[in-house]
Amino acid sequence: MKNRMDVPSHTRSLVECAARLRESARALEFAPPVAHVYNPLIYAWNMHELYLKTFGSGTKRVVFLGMNPGPWGMAQTGVPFGEIAAVRDWMGLEGPVGRPADEHARRPVQGFRCLRSEVSGRRLWGAFRDRFGPVEKFFRDHFVANYCPLVFMETSGRNRTPDKLPASEKSPLFQVCDRHLRETVEILHPEWVIGVGRFAGKSAERALSGLDVRIGEILHPSPASPAANRGWAEQAVHRLLELGIWK
Repeated sequence: MKNRMDVPSHTRSLVECAARLRESARALEFAPPVAHVYNPLIYAWNMHELYLKTFGSGTKRVVFLGMNPGPWGMAQTGVPFGEIAAVRDWMGLEGPVGRPADEHARRPVQGFRCLRSEVSGRRLWGAFRDRFGPVEKFFRDHFVANYCPLVFMETSGRNRTPDKLPASEKSPLFQVCDRHLRETVEILHPEWVIGVGRFAGKSAERALSGLDVRIGEILHPSPASPAANRGWAEQAVHRLLELGIWK
């Protein structure tokens, strides 16, 4: 990994922006039914920083925005939608990952030793790989980020998405996440921010109000979505072509 003096100041800004998000999110508190909160920006910081330093240089034409980490994706690798094979084999990123302070027995963090595959990440990165080929070609004009850095789990291990939190918890969380998204967009200067799913799209509209950026939306690749299970990649590509983002 490059040291601080070797990393462009532009990329350092992304890293510093993420570090502020990490600390702001660390200070938030959540009540039942949330029983466990994972913050990969703490225990997988080295991998997240490596992702930013490797692929966050320069301005980007398009930023894809997800909701929050999945238990078998970014929760394991520190990379948004970070399905292990995509991160290791396509992006060429790999390294040690720590453990969350309050780990759920059914959702262990094993880093790159995890044998589970996150379907959403496999679909998203697989579509980008199939269209662009070499990873550098995709990241030349594109970037992928998450709106919220935290994973929320109930006592059963069930995932609880940020939109299901009570208003008293959503308000401070969304203030932190909105600020981080605005800072990210101000650094990368994209023409487009594409929400991966309705929540991300609506979050982008709210957080980026007043900025000179166009906002669109594609279907979320979650296997919980019947529509996404009917050829998600084809639908996503069609929508991006329809918006004129891809040709």
